[in-house]
Order: sequence, then C-alpha cells, then structure tokens
Amino acid sequence: MKNIRDFCIIAHIDHGKSTLADRMLEQTKTLDQREMENQVLDSMDLEKEKGITIKSHAIQMDYEKDGEKYTLNLIDTPGHVDFSYEVSRAIASCEGALLVVDATQGIQAQTISNLYLAIDHNLEIIPVINKIDMDAAQPEVVRDQIVDLLGCDPDDVLLVSAKTGEGVKEVLDAIVDKIPAPTGDPDAPLQALIFDSVFNPFRGIIAYFKVVNGSISTGDKVKFFNTGSEYVADEVGVLKMKLVPRKTIECGSVGYIISGIKNAVEVKVGDTITHIERPCDKAIAGFEEVKPMLFAGVYPVEADEYEQLRASLEKLQLNDASLVFEPESSLALGFGFRCGFLGLLHMEIVQERLFREFDMDVITTVPNVSYNVYTTQREVVQVHNPSGLPAVNIIDHIDEPYIRAQIISRSDFFGPIMKLCLDKRGTLISQHFITADRVELNYDMPLAEIVFDFYDRLKSISKGYASFDYHVIDYKQADLVKLDILLNGEQVDALSSLIHRDHAYEFGRRICEKLKDLIPRQQFDIAIQAAIGAKIIARETVKQVRKDVTAKCYGGDITRKRKLLEKQKQGKKRMRQVGNVEVPQSAFMAVLKL
Repeated sequence: MKNIRDFCIIAHIDHGKSTLADRMLEQTKTLDQREMENQVLDSMDLEKEKGITIKSHAIQMDYEKDGEKYTLNLIDTPGHVDFSYEVSRAIASCEGALLVVDATQGIQAQTISNLYLAIDHNLEIIPVINKIDMDAAQPEVVRDQIVDLLGCDPDDVLLVSAKTGEGVKEVLDAIVDKIPAPTGDPDAPLQALIFDSVFNPFRGIIAYFKVVNGSISTGDKVKFFNTGSEYVADEVGVLKMKLVPRKTIECGSVGYIISGIKNAVEVKVGDTITHIERPCDKAIAGFEEVKPMLFAGVYPVEADEYEQLRASLEKLQLNDASLVFEPESSLALGFGFRCGFLGLLHMEIVQERLFREFDMDVITTVPNVSYNVYTTQREVVQVHNPSGLPAVNIIDHIDEPYIRAQIISRSDFFGPIMKLCLDKRGTLISQHFITADRVELNYDMPLAEIVFDFYDRLKSISKGYASFDYHVIDYKQADLVKLDILLNGEQVDALSSLIHRDHAYEFGRRICEKLKDLIPRQQFDIAIQAAIGAKIIARETVKQVRKDVTAKCYGGDITRKRKLLEKQKQGKKRMRQVGNVEVPQSAFMAVLKL
C-alpha cells in the first residue's frame, strides 16, 4: 500500500490538463505508440469535437523509481465552471493534486477556486507551470504568482511543457516523493467510496470506487450503504484504458465493480460499498448534494416518446450525477420533464448527449433560475417554472438568487468589464490589483443575469483574458415580472419567462420580432404580442396570404369589386375563429437562442 499514489490534475480551462495526462501515460508506457492519440482520456465524441473535458477520467499507471515499483492512479478533471462538480468528486478520492498553470496566462479564477477545493480536502499540492515552450511564456512571473498564492518554496514549482514532454519525468518523481500514500487499514471492514458510474448496455451498471479501508475480491457479497441493496461482485478490476479484471482490489487502490445492476436508481455517486458479512459502522463522508443553478423544460418532439425520454435521462444521470429532473406538462408541448442544470454549457451538453447516445430529439424551453415567491398569506413558494407563479394579486414580493462573482483580468479591460457588470445589475464589493497589470473584481449580481450570455460577453470584451468564477450566496428581493407571449390572443406557455422589469420591454420586443420571421404566413393575420399581465408591451403582425379575388373583374361597376372583397373579408373572419396557430419547432429553438 505504501507504493500507491492517488492524484488528480486541476487547472483553469485550456491550461493543458489532458495533454499533461497524455505525456504521463507515454512516460509510464501505459499505452504504446499505436494506441496513443491527442487527449486520449477524453473518450466521448463530444469532448473530442469541442476540445474540452466534460467527464473526469480515471486511469492507472505503473512507474518505477530507484528500482521500486509504484502504482499511480490518475484522475483527469474538467476545467469549466459547469462541471466543477466532477472536480469535487475527483478531489474526494485523492491524496494529492497537480495544480497546472499556463505560463502564458498565469493564475486564473478557476485555478483559485479548484485550489481551495483541494486545500479543503487536505490534499498535497504540487504546482506545475505548463507551456514553457511557447514564445509568450513568462515562467518567472507566473512562478512568483504561485509562490504568493501557495506560500511554497520557489524551487518546488516544476516547469513543464506537456506538448514536447519536457519536465514530465520530474513531475512523476515529485508525485512519488511528495504525495502521501493512502492511509487506510487493510484489515478493517471494507469501505469503498463510489466516485463515478457508467451504464453499459451489455453488462449493466459499472461503478468506479476507491477502497478506503479493507479490500474487495471477485465473488464477494457486498452491499451499498445508503440504498441498502445487496449484490455479488461478479467482476472487480483496475482502470487502464480498458477495464482490466483482477482477483482483489487492495486498500488504497482505485477500481471498478460489475455486479449485474440493471436499475439506475440503485447506484448513487458518493455511496459506500461494504461487505454483507462484516459491514462497516458508518458510510464515508461523500460529497454534498449538487444544487442545480438553472431549470428548463425538456420535452420529446414526438409525444409518444415520453417514457423513452425518462429511461434515457435516468441512464444519463448515472454518468452525470449533477443532472436532476422531475415530470411536468405544458399546454403547447405536452408531457416532459423539468430538468436542473449547472449552467448553459451543461444544458447544451445534456441535449447533445441525449441525441447522440440515446437518439432522443428534444425541445428545451426558456431556461430560468429558481425563485422564492412570498404571498400575501405569508407563504413561501419555490418557483422553477414561470407557469407555476401564483396569481399577481396574491404575490407580496419575489426573491431571486444572488451570486458572488470573482473576475480576474488585465487592467486594460477594467472599464468595459465594470460596465458589463453594471448592465447586469451587479454591485461592486471589492477590487484590488494583484500585480501592476492584473486586477481582481468581486461583484454581487443576480444569478439570472449570469446564466445567459455573461460569460461569452466577458470573454469577448476582454479579448479572452478575463477569467470568471462564482458561488451562490443568498436570495434578495427583486422587481420581477412574468412576460407572456400571446399568439392571436392565446398564451403560449412554453415561451413565458420571468424577467426583471427593466429588461422586459426589450426582451419582449426581440421575441416578437424573431417570431414574426419564423411563423409561416396563414390565411389570416396573426397578432404576436408580448404582455405583462393584461398590459401589452410589444406587438408584431404576420400578414395574411391573400388571393386576388378581383382579378376576373375587367371594367364594370365598382360595387362588383366591393362585393367580392367583402365576401373575402367575411371568409377571413370565419377562418380566424377556427384557425389556430402552430408554432414550428425551429421557431422554439430560435427564440430559446435569444
């Protein structure tokens, strides 16, 4: 056990975590040249296309130092805010972490928040400066930043180029020397922490775990502590690029278990595995339950695919523990689910994965955050969905969630960033200069303003230099209104949204203009209106298609033409009463992109 090292790699987006993992796999000869490819651990198609890590990936390497053999368990983690939950799970199953910082960009907001996560779990931190082969690299400046942040010795900071492989051997040596071996009692009752699970259509559910105390062997009778379900371990093994079966997984090691579990509900990430004969007294302190930030309705395109969508979401939830969903229904879209996501990128990824892995085509409604509504009867209602809002006359006030945002940027972009935050109803809490040309801003602002395009706009006004991190702090009172979209006087509930009064007019106007271009022309005029309560604030009209009924009149009395036009007018009027307006799929999609 003293020769086992469990560690993860944490860093800001694009600082080179997955590339560094590639070089380590090469150095330890875990993969031969034939199997090697760029970012080999990012195995999902989506990850390869977008060039980002979405899931944490665990892999075991063998390394020899001074004639002794060591087993290194590496977990590569994502960098995006939306997937920070994956990072917290990886950190809970490690004793040490490599903190990777880009030599051209220095320390960014995400670097700091992931670092604090690791320090809270008492991990040994090894600072690594990556990309020293680039022309714009400033290793000395970045080293000083790291020393300021960690208070470590400047000689402890390792210089690496993950692209060329320079300095990777030193990193592996440092892992062996500095990261402590797992502390556990091999003779105690089995305690293993589940940190991830995947669904395999042939073998059922495969759970990944880390053995904290005791050991687990093939054929053992085990039970899951929180759910109380009992199983036989058909196969246990270690995680190389493929699953490698082993007779026993020792204390301190990371492995997988297959026990023919069919039902997604039975495995919970963060649960503890123990033996039935000699159970442990208490579960390992797992991870805190994840709180979704953003809610949106997800509906199948074909109404009869509802059950299939439920099954797909359950299987996806295994692999992505931060997804939450409950059934709901809508007049316009039928039956579907209200899903909770960690952010817009997360929502987009879930939608893509449903389509690719389960062949489910879905519509998502306008995303919104959750609000606390206080009624005049002194009740508090939690609202995730605009249609769940109580009647206007009984609402006393509405509270919305606020976040503390931390933005680190070059000081040249100080002005535009402050203006952006003010536009988003932010209040400045503090600002200070980290170095002469880097500034850190702390703002309090409503979560609802962040969710849509804040991150993209921040990146574009700061030419990609600013980095951003946030955590929810509290609920505060807000002047919110429910904005409805009416077609021919009928409300389309899937397009309703809760929005701040100051932005309602502009947002309503934009939706109406967008719908006008997308709804096909009918035989009668269609009025598209945005309304707050009974007050219409914006209107557009889709003009009717008209046939020239007077074409057959050549000359003659004007009354003949009038009679034909009058007849057409009556027909249009009747049509308008029976005709209803279908909103095409593409129109929903386009409006949601607003």
